[in-house]
Amino acid sequence: MRNWKFAMASTILGSALLLGACGSTEETATGSETADSSSDEAVLEGSVTGDGSSTVAPILEGIVEEYAAVQPEVQVTVGVSGTGGGFEKFVQGETAFSNASRPIKEEEIASLEEAGIEYTEFLLAYDGLSVVVNQENDWVEDLTVEDLKKLWVEDGSTKMWSDINPEWPDEEVVFYAPGTASGTYDYFNEVILEEEDIVESATLSEDDNTLVQGIQGDPNAIGFFGYAYYIANQDTLKVVTIDGVEPNPETIESGDYSPLSRPLFTYANNAKIAEDEAAYDFMQFTLENAGQMAEAVGYVPLAEEDYEQGLADLEALK
Repeated sequence: MRNWKFAMASTILGSALLLGACGSTEETATGSETADSSSDEAVLEGSVTGDGSSTVAPILEGIVEEYAAVQPEVQVTVGVSGTGGGFEKFVQGETAFSNASRPIKEEEIASLEEAGIEYTEFLLAYDGLSVVVNQENDWVEDLTVEDLKKLWVEDGSTKMWSDINPEWPDEEVVFYAPGTASGTYDYFNEVILEEEDIVESATLSEDDNTLVQGIQGDPNAIGFFGYAYYIANQDTLKVVTIDGVEPNPETIESGDYSPLSRPLFTYANNAKIAEDEAAYDFMQFTLENAGQMAEAVGYVPLAEEDYEQGLADLEALK
């Protein structure tokens, strides 16, 4: 398998992926192993479409490229319109699967029921939502949950670093955050903002690479996104500990990195998966390889029995 942490540093997903028979021109490193799929013996043709979370995207980016080597006649397209945007397409029946960095909402469930779409939730990995600052920032090392709320909740004031600690610079804080269609925004809203308005001056984007670039370019910047995006850019960004706990695979898996540890999902359209052999095969390949790819790109894999349960739930759709 490719060195995905290295590859992500320069090529984490753009606006969409389109990798298939002719979509992957990059050669796999000599001696690397392509993960096995139980369907390898069958040569399939077709197309499979998904959309959703940019946080989940690095896992799917790697899986799509690995899958292209196994089933080169299956074209897999994965958009990154955010968790909420992905569910909108899922409800319209446009996609076979929808990636999410938060659980599906009650109103989204109601919309799927109204549309007559049955779905299955699959857990892929764990993430630690990472708060980062510019590398030139030499004053912030740790923030509390209360500090985060004071910084990020709109209260009509101009936010200054000195508001958190009078020894810090009397400089205006520059904010970067995922867009409101993002599951990462929803999660931060729930556990930090507690449903209050985010600071109005924040630059919002569903594209995490835009956030990375913004924080890299301003010494007074702060932002948050999935752990894999921090890992891919750790040479140019500084992660902030939260209540003294740094996000890493151990603290994310144990839950010590609280409250910013969270699960990552994909949701499958039962009918599309059951009726389309290519869609079923790709979903099976995804579940078989999600743990290895999650670890490769900087997330935390599940226990093996959790992936086995996912494969059993998938088989039940046949």
